[in-house]
Amino acid sequence: MLGPVEVRRDGRRVAFSGAKLHTVLAALLVAREEVISDERLCRLLWGWAPPATVSAQLYTYVSRLRKILGDDVLIDRRPPGYAMSIGNATLDLSEFEKLALGGREALIAEDFEKAGELLRGALARWNGLPFANATEYLADAEAPRLTEARAVTLEHRIAADLALGRHEQITGELTGLVAEFPLRERIRCQLMTALCRSGRQADAIHLYHHGRAVLADELGVNPGEELQATYRALLEGTLDRQPRSAPAVLAGPRRDASGRPDGAPAMLPPDTVDFTGREPELELLCRALAPDAQGSGRPRRVLVTGMAGLGKTALAVHAAHRCQRHFPDGQLYADLRAPDGTPRHPTRVLRALLRALGPMDDVPATEDQDQLVRLYRERTRGRQLLIVLDNASGAAQLGPLLPNTPEPAVLVTGRTALPTVAGAHTVALAPLAPRDSLELLSAAAGPARVASAPGAASAIVEHCAGLPLALRIVGTRIAARPHSTPDRLARRLADPVTRLRELHSGDLDVHGSLLPSWRALDPEVRAVFPALAALGPQPFPAAAAAMSLSLPETEAERLLEALADAALLEVSGADEWGQPCYLFHPLVRLFALSLGEGAAPDHGPAATAAATAAARTEHNRRLTHRP
Repeated sequence: MLGPVEVRRDGRRVAFSGAKLHTVLAALLVAREEVISDERLCRLLWGWAPPATVSAQLYTYVSRLRKILGDDVLIDRRPPGYAMSIGNATLDLSEFEKLALGGREALIAEDFEKAGELLRGALARWNGLPFANATEYLADAEAPRLTEARAVTLEHRIAADLALGRHEQITGELTGLVAEFPLRERIRCQLMTALCRSGRQADAIHLYHHGRAVLADELGVNPGEELQATYRALLEGTLDRQPRSAPAVLAGPRRDASGRPDGAPAMLPPDTVDFTGREPELELLCRALAPDAQGSGRPRRVLVTGMAGLGKTALAVHAAHRCQRHFPDGQLYADLRAPDGTPRHPTRVLRALLRALGPMDDVPATEDQDQLVRLYRERTRGRQLLIVLDNASGAAQLGPLLPNTPEPAVLVTGRTALPTVAGAHTVALAPLAPRDSLELLSAAAGPARVASAPGAASAIVEHCAGLPLALRIVGTRIAARPHSTPDRLARRLADPVTRLRELHSGDLDVHGSLLPSWRALDPEVRAVFPALAALGPQPFPAAAAAMSLSLPETEAERLLEALADAALLEVSGADEWGQPCYLFHPLVRLFALSLGEGAAPDHGPAATAAATAAARTEHNRRLTHRP
């Protein structure tokens, strides 16, 4: 992928063509065996104007890739998307990262000869512009981080050369790099160092002042600490010395005597004491938030998605507490949703984060969002921070809150995939398995109470359908009533009509947690929500929804996708024609039916099956007679 996307077998290039097919392959490889959602694939293929047949086309591209790649490479369907495992195959990106990591470690260990050799090997893996034969949407989303990784590795290689006294040999190369990357202060520092050691102090001074003017004109900021320190060393006459020590490019932020910076923010909410389950997801989050071991300069951005009540915030906060040691400069937290469920404006969130990052005396009173974003990115620049952004609603809200340098890590929770988080690890939460559900119920209610009524506990787990919020509510209610057996609550939950009313305890409420998602829907989508729930608890295709709603199938699919985007509907496999099927979570379905009581009766499984069969017949007839 470090150039045009290619597949080679036995050293020979495998022939296949088409920007779309190369894009699907590259997107699956970038995901690193994690699930990449249909929605993200769609954005990478068609941007914001996908065709009506998007699901069928995705299925076709994946099928073609399976034939091209053979049985050794597996592409699995894992809702809400696909995941690829390359088996024993090799990937140039992985080789690049491995060599870059080894070079960086050798640089820290002051083995400069080995560092230079490994870093040159890493850079040799590049073969042109990444994703040159893929869509512009993929290139825009993924190429910048790979280009940044190459630039960082190049900086490390130059640091090794400077430590070996090769300043005269690399001055010409550095001059070209400064012209190519005028805003990269580290490369400018390295050229100033090379010029000074070559006896060209006046040129080095001119280079600093030119860089200061460029930063002011382009970004409206002053030179960073590293560039200013290099300039001071130049004026003090110490820059021409060549100490045999790890280069300054790898030095971290300055620390006090305790090893922590003064006033480091600590905004994380308290951890959940009895956090239960989610071990695979937790391990993935911690691995993604760990320091950039590859030295690739890739921003650490992690997105946790899923419907309301699945425990996204609890998982994110738990992972953040577990990874605190990686972020000595502090941890920031912001809830991007107001108490009434509406999205908070980015300027309000920025002010709160800036207040935690430093004195407010420097924060302008203006509501100019661009100015606040500039200051926020200046204060987060180069700092080992963890930024947790909870309940993100969309790209317009989230974009201003993302740092523009790779040092701070960002952990985002939201109910759907967010294109703004380009290159992010996405963890799509599913309902808990029965065993984990029982464990969570026991943690909330008390192991003895649950063990005393195993039948009732199993029934409660079934009625809560793997939703952590529902399980915690029931457990809290059981714990609060020591003289009441769990059997009584299990019987009350057995009635679907009253189940949602029972799933309420204090501030915890399943119905209330789903309301913001429903209110955020467009009016036309809200209107059909109860009627779709009446199709029943089984998966159904767009054709069945179209028949029930008396709408064209393409229009019905658009409404279904809107509900899936809002995490009020799941994509559950495909039918025999390769068309996606949709499924309601049991509690979401009860919520939808409660909104349309009296207007959308449940037709029952038999009627739903008949409607689905009729819709499929009509869909097949249209395909057969299509001109």
